[in-house]
Amino acid sequence: MEKIRKGDEVIVITGKDINRRGTVLRRVDAEHVVVEGVNRAKKHVKPNPMKGVAGGIVDKDMPIHISNVALFNPATKKADRVGFKVLEDGRKVRVFKSNGELVNA
Repeated sequence: MEKIRKGDEVIVITGKDINRRGTVLRRVDAEHVVVEGVNRAKKHVKPNPMKGVAGGIVDKDMPIHISNVALFNPATKKADRVGFKVLEDGRKVRVFKSNGELVNA
């Protein structure tokens, strides 16, 4: 079970986009995620009339290492670490380390 999943709201804790918040769009591999609006790069795109793609320069979200982001805790309004807890019914859930609340995703 991953600590950071698709759809989680995360905050960047180091790098050029520090303190920027966004939603995880996808996991590239076990150690990289793509976050909305974070680690943007300019990409030059050739026009393709068959696909209806206009040419030009577009902004593209690039992958960021998972160690550079932390889950955003809405209760404390800060970045927080994630732990795991097994409930009475046997489900394994993610919890915030600071206050022990469940991560609702």
